[in-house]
Amino acid sequence: MVLAIAIALVVVGAGFGLYEFVVTSTSETTLVVYTYPTLLNGTDCNPTDWSTVFGAFESSHGVRIELECPANGILNSLVAEAASPVADLVIGLDELTTPLAESHHLLVPYAPPALRDVPGALADELSPDRAAVPYEYGYLALDYTPSFLNATGGAVARATFPEFASNSSWARQLVTEDPTTDITGQEFLAWEVEYYTVVLHQNWTAFWTSVKGPLPTPAPDWGTAFYDDFMDHPGQNQVVVSYSTDPAYAAYYGTPGLFNSTVSWWNGTEYGWRTIYGIGIVSGTHHLALDQEFENWFLQGTVQAQIPTNEWEYPANSTIPLPPSFVSYALNPSSIVGLNSATTPSELAAELPSWIDQWYQIMS
Repeated sequence: MVLAIAIALVVVGAGFGLYEFVVTSTSETTLVVYTYPTLLNGTDCNPTDWSTVFGAFESSHGVRIELECPANGILNSLVAEAASPVADLVIGLDELTTPLAESHHLLVPYAPPALRDVPGALADELSPDRAAVPYEYGYLALDYTPSFLNATGGAVARATFPEFASNSSWARQLVTEDPTTDITGQEFLAWEVEYYTVVLHQNWTAFWTSVKGPLPTPAPDWGTAFYDDFMDHPGQNQVVVSYSTDPAYAAYYGTPGLFNSTVSWWNGTEYGWRTIYGIGIVSGTHHLALDQEFENWFLQGTVQAQIPTNEWEYPANSTIPLPPSFVSYALNPSSIVGLNSATTPSELAAELPSWIDQWYQIMS
């Protein structure tokens, strides 16, 4: 049951209906791409500047690109259609769902030439055999308000998970996402498990046993946690599980200092969980050569330059300059020790259902 839940959760922001966006073309060749509705700051599977992003590839390769955002999620759709695939490519499988897709043999490994500009560790954490390759990444973080920073005497800026576990006044402010219904909740659970296991060498369940009383009811999804519970309730719910680039987003849109972010500290070191989103070729595609061209193009400057201020993530291509708001307000990713490498992607896929089940047993 839990494995089914994990599969159903596939991917960041996936669907509230079947959305479709078609780039106009007279070409008879069509590439069907499964993705999520908010790709590149889009709405309803419609990127706000498709001519720069997808139109450029269509023009240069004489093809028609059809974006679809399946209502039941990317991975669920790929699994259901495995015997007769509809999509040629998929954009948006992450570090949790990519190994699940691989376990079902849904992807065709390919290492595009542009992968030379992507850090090897990033590609390995997503898929060692390159069944999907990274196009963006970021870090989970704990966003906190200036008032909570003052209330803790600045301590929350270097918070540890045990501080939340041992202090009910801290735990009472922490908004989390439910890992049985939300991908961010699953990523936070993986972060907490690896932090307790690798850094503290303790049983990870102790954290949840300690906080379950004062902790606010976990939100069903990230949007509810961030906007409804965190942003709309000043003075309460002053910490939320979100992303390290959130302060850069706030500054970019004119509200610097609205909130700040931290990860999980221990003995002067920052530990965090890296989120990685990938593009892959669907097994059974009829346009393999074009798919490979598209994957390679997606890792180059035309698309990668759009990532920071549309996806609010870091471009996987390390040659792309970052906007000033990232440099001034986001956590420095090079200072964070990622805990992803503690577990291989295949091990993570195998362990996650058990972690979710144990979390559920504790919290219920």
